Amino acid sequence: KSMATTERLGPSRTRRNSHKNILTRIRHGQISGGGLSRGTEMSEALLQERDQQAKWHGIPVMLQRLYDSSHLNSDLSQIHSIIKEVASCLSMEAMSFVTEDRRTAQESTSPNTYTFDLFGGVDLLVEILMRPTLTTQTNFPKMSDDLVKDCLSVLYNCCICMEGVTKSLASRDDFVMFLFTLMSNKKTFLQTATLIEDILGVRKEMIQLEGIPNLPSLVQSFNQQQLANFCRILSVTITEPDLGNDDKHTLLAKNAQQKTNLCPSHSEVNQVALLNIPGFIERLCKLATRKVSEASGASSLLLELQDWYTLLDNALVLDALMQMATEDAEQSSTESPDESSLVTSPLRHSLPQSMKIVHEIMYKVEVLYVLCVLLIGRQRNQVHRMLAEFKLIPGLNNLFDKLIWRKQTSTHVLHGQNQNCDCSPEISFKIQFLRLLQSFSDHHENKYLLLNAQELNELSAISLKANIPEVEALVNTDRNLICDGKKGLLTRLLSVMKKEPAESSFRFWQARAVESFLRGSTSYADQVFLLKRGLLEHILFCIIDSGCKSRDVLQSYFDLLGELMKFNIDSFKRFNKYVNTEEKFQTFMTQINSSLVDSNMLVRCIILSLDRFEIGMTRDVLCLVIVEVLSECSLLSYMVRVENRLTILFRLVNIINVQTLTQENVSCLNTSLVVLMLARRRGKLSFYLNALREKEYTEKYPGCLLNNFHNLLRFWQRHYLNKDKDSTCLENSSCILFTYWKETVSVLLDSDRTSLCAIASYIDEALHGSGKRLSGSLVPGKRGEALSQSPED
Repeated sequence: KSMATTERLGPSRTRRNSHKNILTRIRHGQISGGGLSRGTEMSEALLQERDQQAKWHGIPVMLQRLYDSSHLNSDLSQIHSIIKEVASCLSMEAMSFVTEDRRTAQESTSPNTYTFDLFGGVDLLVEILMRPTLTTQTNFPKMSDDLVKDCLSVLYNCCICMEGVTKSLASRDDFVMFLFTLMSNKKTFLQTATLIEDILGVRKEMIQLEGIPNLPSLVQSFNQQQLANFCRILSVTITEPDLGNDDKHTLLAKNAQQKTNLCPSHSEVNQVALLNIPGFIERLCKLATRKVSEASGASSLLLELQDWYTLLDNALVLDALMQMATEDAEQSSTESPDESSLVTSPLRHSLPQSMKIVHEIMYKVEVLYVLCVLLIGRQRNQVHRMLAEFKLIPGLNNLFDKLIWRKQTSTHVLHGQNQNCDCSPEISFKIQFLRLLQSFSDHHENKYLLLNAQELNELSAISLKANIPEVEALVNTDRNLICDGKKGLLTRLLSVMKKEPAESSFRFWQARAVESFLRGSTSYADQVFLLKRGLLEHILFCIIDSGCKSRDVLQSYFDLLGELMKFNIDSFKRFNKYVNTEEKFQTFMTQINSSLVDSNMLVRCIILSLDRFEIGMTRDVLCLVIVEVLSECSLLSYMVRVENRLTILFRLVNIINVQTLTQENVSCLNTSLVVLMLARRRGKLSFYLNALREKEYTEKYPGCLLNNFHNLLRFWQRHYLNKDKDSTCLENSSCILFTYWKETVSVLLDSDRTSLCAIASYIDEALHGSGKRLSGSLVPGKRGEALSQSPED
């Protein structure tokens, strides 16, 4: 009836609109569930008639033939032949989409892929792949590996070009679980893994690894290359998704979420599932520490590259590999005949060494990421024991010079940018390595595994000379698990850190990794060990003389400097020796004052150290040394003045409020508390509170600052009194018992308006609870990605 009606409308209108009507009817049927739902329900004659005008390139007709021939007992060779035809129509669109600049890729159109999906091609391929699992029949023809691979390739190409396809596949739990079963076949593993990774990346709900059939035996069946690629998939399943909403990252929101989510998260459950797989961590350690020469041969790598280009994640990495391959080839042409013949020998398979290195690096990036996530999870102590037992740190130490921080033999530019561009595999590898070191050392006694025997002996000698006991963790370190060679991993890191260019993106992560070694209870021997290697002078050069403008890098150096100087009189003497002019000191203070969110941890360490030194002046042994340093050190002289402390306190309280508290700026609240706790010890708390009140009136905002501080302290009680880890870290970093922290907060929040140590007594009753933030107050700054793991935050 509809065709007859269409014919009465006239041929010109029919040719112009009929193919649009077909598309509209199919799409409407897919949405409503009624009428046409796939193009294969239409006659082949009609599809052929409209094909040329609609520019469908024969795809609907091919799908019609595929549908008609795809059943359990059909000729699989015929099915494979049709799928190859389809693949040729779609592959170029996928390739052009991947190689386009991402800014224009969003505007790209993929008409063939769209047509394929609209006419039911994606659903049909899924049906063909899964059909053997949906029947009890046993005597049907088995699909060849090549046919499975081509089906997966077409599906992946569709996912590349159309996000809607990826989301549709991701919503089908049965298909996702089915894909995992295909990973047991080595020949289809790579295509399956790539498709799974793409699908899991857009799933609304995180997949549960425990639901994968025979997960332990599946993982144990993987060879090392497959396991490394499987880590790409695991990274999506063990990391909580970033919602990309700043409001969700405030401590207020996180505390509320913790109250509603009492059960372990999906990612935490998945981490436990992985740790329960026998031999899993040991194999990851072997992958992370194996040398390039121990990896698979060149021929297998060459086959992988030819077989599936998306192994390389995207064309950017492929470009990098190809460029290095070209460079090696050019270099070989300038060598002697004998050398050149070696390069082109069958042993090399025309595959340059640089390509093999980058290939191995790409594997290690994924492995290190998984290990890093497990290290900061709830099972941290268990993971630590395993990593120590399987000698991850000594293994990485042996790779440091030859692979991790190897000397670049060429000055090639990756993807049109310098060596620090994020698309370089080597850059990603170095950053992931530094993040792993940070997570490994942070507040854990295993940090001494980063040293070799000679360096451990040096720490013991430092303690002996200073007449102080050795740190218990140092004494208990198993020397069978430490680094070997002339240098330990920490010392190697210090060496490259001091040589890093001023504009390098590594400086932030290097400082974070070294700082994590110092975190926790302050160790004089650890500080002196680093001081003897010129670390303090390097930090001061970077802050004062290098021209560094990056707030993230400066913040990481401030934090490191604070840990290095805390309670250490030698550090302040060295500081004064380097900052030996008024100009240098003013430059240093300008950097500190430009963002207290970035520098407040250093300020806290200086204030705590000053308090310790002043108490130490009563001891005969240290008295003369301390008096000399206090009189000569410009930094201590600045901080000893009460008016400077009050200015810092005023700014710290005014930077933040309860609604804007995050892991990155909550340290400002704790630093302000340190100032007031030390004042309380000396009976000067009322003086400080009155000074804040006078500052309010001077600024003509009575009640504003103290009301804000009162609200912050109430939040502090709710946040810290329920988190043992945070309270322990506060105590260790400040050497102030947490009971004194709690007492001071309780005193400040006392509702008795007659108490001179209660904030309420300094706020006019009419203004109590009604304060607003000062206009022009500072905006909280970003402390950097690594601070999400900060012990205090």
